[in-house]
Amino acid sequence: MIELSQRFSLERRRILVTGATGYLGTAMARGLAEMGATVFVHGRDARRVEEAVASLRERQLDALPAVFDLNDDEAVRNWFAGYGEHALHGLVNNAYAGGAGAIETATEGDYRDSYEVSVVAAHRLLQLALPSLRAAVSACGSASVVNVGSMYGMVSPDQRVYPGKGAANPPFYGAAKAALLQWTRYAACEFGAEGIRVNAISPGPFPSESVQTANPEFVETLAGKVPMGRIGQADELQGPLSFLMSDASSFVNGANLVVDGGWTCW
Repeated sequence: MIELSQRFSLERRRILVTGATGYLGTAMARGLAEMGATVFVHGRDARRVEEAVASLRERQLDALPAVFDLNDDEAVRNWFAGYGEHALHGLVNNAYAGGAGAIETATEGDYRDSYEVSVVAAHRLLQLALPSLRAAVSACGSASVVNVGSMYGMVSPDQRVYPGKGAANPPFYGAAKAALLQWTRYAACEFGAEGIRVNAISPGPFPSESVQTANPEFVETLAGKVPMGRIGQADELQGPLSFLMSDASSFVNGANLVVDGGWTCW
């Protein structure tokens, strides 16, 4: 029997984190690296990716760049072709891009763009990563995929929190995240039997540092809607994500781990 502390370890694991240069992505990548993983820091902007990799290496952590556009099929294929036959033990589908809005103000293109970067990109990555994920299963018995959903894939935002429709958390975001959560269940059922677990993690209110600095009144309003009475900090996603990536969660498949301070409980 392997001790629990060893099952939580991510040593000798190679994990690709998409959108790893953003506020939450940076924290996720650092947390996985601190648990022993070699993290592939993904982003479209080569300069930002290199800065993120350098920051991790300064902490004596293992990190490598992964620069490509998730929405460019050829670019993704080329990256995996370059990756070769190496095992990939984990994949974190975190990337997202899109603005604010409401049903009245949103365009059809907003929905398409949101769905592309959330669901279609996750589908593309999992398909192309399958040989490497299967190599990881052959090498150590398992591989793990974690899709980053949202509390707004489960509940609707309270419009009264926002100053207007143009600033609200948009319906195309929530719809895409809800689709990603359902896609997670499909993938878990399709690949679980071969040792590739697929789960989701749904963050609650995690406003960026810039929002926290520029709009403290908004942050206070958000905190008032959380049973714990505060917003989440990016580092608080590290433990839940590392758990789902590790062998400590070896029988967790198709789950959605909600990290929202209790927001969706009332």
